[in-house]
Amino acid sequence: MSTATKTTQWLKPPQAARAEFEAKGVSISAWAAEHKVSRSLVYEILAGRKPCHRGQSHRIAVLLGMKAGELTRSVCAVNAPAYQRPATASGRQATT
Repeated sequence: MSTATKTTQWLKPPQAARAEFEAKGVSISAWAAEHKVSRSLVYEILAGRKPCHRGQSHRIAVLLGMKAGELTRSVCAVNAPAYQRPATASGRQATT
């Protein structure tokens, strides 16, 4: 019985995407902040350590032009407010 591993088919290899940052003079951190994505995840993708099949890693790879794909609303909804604990009776945030 053989096992197949999924591999990402890159349109542009990670090294080429990293070279574009250098050619444009844009820092990876600034790009990540502009696109509201995880800086560390961008570095992982550019190092070739993430497969980019779904979620934020897929979004990053598509935005970088490394992968063909479609960005759906659910994947792009990175501006959704984070969960906040309900306020207590006094109106202050509950603590743990």
